[in-house]
Amino acid sequence: MTSTPSLFTPINMGDLTLPNRVLMAPLTRNRANADGTPAAMAKTYYAQRATAGMILTEATQISPMGKGYLDTPGIYNDAQVEGWREITDTVHAHGGRIYCQLWHVGRISHVSLLPDGAQPVSSTDKAANAQTFTANGFEDCSKPVALDADGIAATVADYAKAAQAARDAGFDGIEVHAANGYLLDQFLQDGVNDRTDAYGGTVQNRMRFLEEVLDAVSDVFPTSRIGVRLSPLGEANDMSDSDPETHFAEIYKMLDARNLAYLHVVEKFPGNDGARDVIRALRPNYSGFYISNGGYDAEKARKALDEGHAHAVTFGRPFIANPDLPERFRRGAALNDPDPDTFYGGDEKGYTDYPFLPDDPA
Repeated sequence: MTSTPSLFTPINMGDLTLPNRVLMAPLTRNRANADGTPAAMAKTYYAQRATAGMILTEATQISPMGKGYLDTPGIYNDAQVEGWREITDTVHAHGGRIYCQLWHVGRISHVSLLPDGAQPVSSTDKAANAQTFTANGFEDCSKPVALDADGIAATVADYAKAAQAARDAGFDGIEVHAANGYLLDQFLQDGVNDRTDAYGGTVQNRMRFLEEVLDAVSDVFPTSRIGVRLSPLGEANDMSDSDPETHFAEIYKMLDARNLAYLHVVEKFPGNDGARDVIRALRPNYSGFYISNGGYDAEKARKALDEGHAHAVTFGRPFIANPDLPERFRRGAALNDPDPDTFYGGDEKGYTDYPFLPDDPA
């Protein structure tokens, strides 16, 4: 692998200066405590990766109703704030920057994971043709209840509460997760959103919920510390849209007008090799800081930066196995291979025990 100096040119993202463009993607690892507090070993895990230009946390639910998988963390009560504060303090002490990804899974959940066996909520009452991970292993997602206007308002308030919790926990900013078939995406895409009220039908109506969430969290963080993640052509979790290029162009334009810290886009999807062409067609609709994700290595990332397509790139699996990934890219060093058997759940094995480069002081 050749050197990629453009990855190491500092850049301002909103009012935060990133020392490099090698960012850590949000990575669900299913190692939180049962009460949604991050496990003690998470402090080591994130601190090991503090040389990233920025860390995006694993998806973190905004409320008990936002949970969809076993052993994922939350950011809505005092104990969770205290646990995350230890992590942000440690990352900052190691010179890093860290954003919290705010998550509500919507219908990608199971009654066994929700308070008092409640049904999941969504834009629709149709169950997803998908599975989630529970105490019994993989199970079909439960049938959801379509949120009414009061339910939407309450969920918007949950986002605001979670944003305040993230601020109290010392995060540098927040990312609103509107991708990968979770709640906000379930409103954005018309293959799932079958509503006939003010939150369904036209793309302007379908993005109303996301706009209300952004208005709410902007009362907590300045827009220069808020990002959004989208997956315009993603089919994960039973998602589809009748005209993603046209519809997401409008969503991009709405986000562009808000002067956010960034837009973070999942660009590559299994079995959809043509996705990048549509993604590139969408790109001119967003003039702000743009983060690419999906299938990148160092050389592809450098090319995306040099061509002006992206300002930074997030890396997922490479960061799982290479806590010192920026330095490996800088030196053109070989990468550790990730162990897929330890991606989800477990202990320190496959979490904090991947080796650094031999002369790395860590």
